[in-house]
Amino acid sequence: MDNPLYEQIYNYIFQKINDGELKKGERVPSEKELAAHFNVSRITSKKALEMLSQYKLIERIQGKGSFVAEVLPDLQETKLQKQSESVEARPEDEVVRIVGVILPDFGDSFGADLIRGIEEQCAISGCVMMMKLTYDNRDEEEAAIRAFVKLGVDGIVVFPGHGEHYNAEVLRLVLNGFPIVLVDRYLKGIAATAVYTDNRKAAFDLTNILLNQEGRHVGFLSTPADNTTTIEDRIQGFNDACMQRGFTPKPEHIMTNLYSSLPQSFQTIKVQYDIETVRHFVEINKDLNAYVVTEYNLALILREALLSLKKRIPEDYQIVCFDSPSQPFGDYLFTHVRQNERDTGRRAVEILQRVWNNETTELNNIVEHEIVQGNSTVSI
Repeated sequence: MDNPLYEQIYNYIFQKINDGELKKGERVPSEKELAAHFNVSRITSKKALEMLSQYKLIERIQGKGSFVAEVLPDLQETKLQKQSESVEARPEDEVVRIVGVILPDFGDSFGADLIRGIEEQCAISGCVMMMKLTYDNRDEEEAAIRAFVKLGVDGIVVFPGHGEHYNAEVLRLVLNGFPIVLVDRYLKGIAATAVYTDNRKAAFDLTNILLNQEGRHVGFLSTPADNTTTIEDRIQGFNDACMQRGFTPKPEHIMTNLYSSLPQSFQTIKVQYDIETVRHFVEINKDLNAYVVTEYNLALILREALLSLKKRIPEDYQIVCFDSPSQPFGDYLFTHVRQNERDTGRRAVEILQRVWNNETTELNNIVEHEIVQGNSTVSI
């Protein structure tokens, strides 16, 4: 079993000191630098530095940073002591909190890293994670919330399903002051703490990639928007970018009747139906030559429809979308918005911790996104 992330960072610095790469008095990477290097939260890197200080390997000077101790302990003894303490059993009286996680579904393009982020932060915090999939069924979601509460979980993280604007169980927990955090989206009218991407800004950025090119006329494709704040915000971001250029998008250039990317729907029959629908949309909107698409799987469908019409990407048509499976060699099919799923998951658990500690939390917590170049556009 892998060590917790903060221990991996501790071991990384320890080894550099032991190997002489970091010498006495030399500056140690900061919390921010370590967090960026290991792709972890600053809470994690801070904990690693605190542990290094606890073992007298570094000295932390307020306002200046951390430095290798001028008088180091016996490194071999320290290593053995650390290993011994790491395998000691958790004290019997230590509180182990349970976090219930409820989400509609997950995949490689979105969701898997969100779960990893939640699990990582639970491990760092000494929590146990329980998970339930609802497959976009609100009754299942509400039943899962009731079951988790009955089981005695200490906090719940909920990824609300598509088309959901209201959930009685979420509202009840919020009114009762139960620790609950929404991820990926917020629910209008329910004052629940939420962690999510600024979808309006992200869609604005994506649309501008296309509009920055002379002669590009842009359409928009998505699943039904009704009562789903992520989709509503992305449409608004698309409209914002168009209106900033001095025009209002035509309603007939916005398609929101695609269903095959919803949970448990990416099946051959439904995908073929959506490909035919998109192909027809492309054929009747010959003035469009670029598309903003709200999901990776829908971008695949658009690509398939365009290729079947003998169109070239990106020469004839350009596509931008949200999310993508990771590509170790960086050869992405689509230019896309990368949401920081892992950080979203970590922050959700960190917020639960703050609630448990009776600390103040923000209602809306935005996680920064980034644009990743793919093969579906010219250089951005």
